[in-house]
Amino acid sequence: MDSDENQTKQEAPRADSDRVVIFDTTLRDGEQCPGATMTFDEKLEIAELLDEMGVDIIEAGFPIASQGDFESVQEIARRANNSVICGLSRAQLKDIDVCAEAIKPAARGRIHTFIGTSPLHRKYQMGIEKAEVLERVTASVTRARNHTGDVEWSAMDATRTEDDFLCACVEAAIKAGATTINIPDTVGYATPDEFGALKRMLLERVPGAEAVVFSTHCHNDLGLAVANSLAGVVAGARQVECTINGLGERAGNAALEEVVMAIKTRSDVMPFWTGIDTTMLTRASKLVSRVTAFPVQYNKAIVGRNAFAHESGIHQDGMLKNSQTFEIMTPESVGVKESSLVMGKHSGRHAFREKLKELGYELGDNAFEDAFVRFKTLADRKKHVYDEDIEALVDQEIASARDRIKVVALTVIAGTGGPQKATVTLDIDGKQHTVEATGDGPVDATFQGISSLVPHEARLALYQVSAVTEGTDAQAEVMVRLEVDGKIATGRGSDTDTMVASARAYVSALNKLMAREARRKPETMLAS
Repeated sequence: MDSDENQTKQEAPRADSDRVVIFDTTLRDGEQCPGATMTFDEKLEIAELLDEMGVDIIEAGFPIASQGDFESVQEIARRANNSVICGLSRAQLKDIDVCAEAIKPAARGRIHTFIGTSPLHRKYQMGIEKAEVLERVTASVTRARNHTGDVEWSAMDATRTEDDFLCACVEAAIKAGATTINIPDTVGYATPDEFGALKRMLLERVPGAEAVVFSTHCHNDLGLAVANSLAGVVAGARQVECTINGLGERAGNAALEEVVMAIKTRSDVMPFWTGIDTTMLTRASKLVSRVTAFPVQYNKAIVGRNAFAHESGIHQDGMLKNSQTFEIMTPESVGVKESSLVMGKHSGRHAFREKLKELGYELGDNAFEDAFVRFKTLADRKKHVYDEDIEALVDQEIASARDRIKVVALTVIAGTGGPQKATVTLDIDGKQHTVEATGDGPVDATFQGISSLVPHEARLALYQVSAVTEGTDAQAEVMVRLEVDGKIATGRGSDTDTMVASARAYVSALNKLMAREARRKPETMLAS
């Protein structure tokens, strides 16, 4: 299809009945992914971006789960400009009331209540019969409807529920006042044909189905979440529940960026549309990756590092002649710049600032100068500074801007002769402290030194090292996960020196623990 045909198609009128509502659950289902816990400020930052990029509904959290979840949902509801703000609730009256209170500040709020409907969930999770499930459906939706006119009801494990009973549950929810009916593939069990058929069956058999919006919520256990979601849309669903980068329980959820770009790119076979500003997809992906410390795989569709990279000679030749030979969408359409500056130690401030803009960063003067100094230091130690190096450098600068603890200096003595020693200097609340420590290897010695300066009870749950780019002079990117009282904090650090990267990652995780403790008990902080 040539560009003229594309332009004609883009300008064609779009029917409201063909609009697919995007329901983002990154802050709720995404955060349930082990290790992906977000701080209060991080949730607000992500919610602001989702609101700006055109997400229709933001599921901001599970208010009954914790005071922190309640407060973050309430603050997101207070700040939202465009999106409907939704809270999740079990089919329990107290849950629903708490959820209603959390979303109360929103200009437009939604209560999303759910209950398990499959034989497995009825017997083993809840220990109740079908009749009680139906009673709870009616009671929970009725209670929610007393609080708001926008109520969503979900049949957890719908794809493993008997058709007749699922129809009965959906009918009960509609009669009680639900305006959106969500049919989740909770365990990622369905295939696209099965999932589409299930949607069609419900639309055909359930009285009143034509008056509500049907939704998909597909998990990726078999790698079919996006395919199942799109099959649901083709079958009549007009809401898709998804997350940035496919973040979520187990193998994750349907990836928002993949659903949206599949609809946009293949409108010839899926004549639908969304309200998402797709040029913000890459920015959203990077933000969620930075906040959760979950790297995006290089070959990830739409937002992966290699999504618009071409190394094969045949591919390069085709791209030089016409980009459509090997690209079905433009990089600009998802927020990626096609051209890039080659950065090195001779680059000046102007070139560095332009590169930051190209990568989607806008820094204040002080932050820019700090980043530029670190860039020049890095460039002196590497032959080539890649975009990924700069991203790692700036992400670390942004993440540490408000930190109470910062790594000032580190000297490590290691080798077969032993003992391994580390001399660590930290800036804690503006004052520098130095200590020498020994340990079982240089990493252990470094962490022992930090722990002696910042005493805490957290356990090291994960230590992971990877290279940002190829080559012996590549930056090391270290991820550290600390756990205390069942709470997890993840930190990342990068440097061409693996030990320095390790120290920064450990300190980053400690800063998150301190910030969390300060919000929970303002009068008590970790010792420093």
